[in-house]
Amino acid sequence: MACLFCDVVSGSEPAEVVLDEPEVVGFLDNRPVFRGHTLLVPRVHVDTLLELPDELTVPLFSAARRTAAAMTSALGAQGTFVAMNNVVSQSVPHLHVHVVPRTKGDGLRGFFWPRTKYEDGEAAAFAEQLRQVLVV
Repeated sequence: MACLFCDVVSGSEPAEVVLDEPEVVGFLDNRPVFRGHTLLVPRVHVDTLLELPDELTVPLFSAARRTAAAMTSALGAQGTFVAMNNVVSQSVPHLHVHVVPRTKGDGLRGFFWPRTKYEDGEAAAFAEQLRQVLVV
């Protein structure tokens, strides 16, 4: 069964990758809530949090913490929204953590996630800003 995020991890599906580590890959969501919205996925296919092996828990959530920090320093966000869906509202059945840059008054309310699009070249610029901070 084909998996879009496995294709991103393998490089067969294009994406603006911001984090490429042995266990975790991070890339910009192509329909971001706000520009810089990043998805973090285990490199191996895992459907949901319930199936995440213990040995991947620390690498995945460490990447989430570092990505959240990068959004404040690289993008000037005041904070972040970090979330994941399991089965319900999980548009791609591959575990993924959303890390969304936030600023006071940005209009995000509750669990309503309005989506936007990047202008030409804009995703690459946001990805580069995050990569510069996430490089270990």
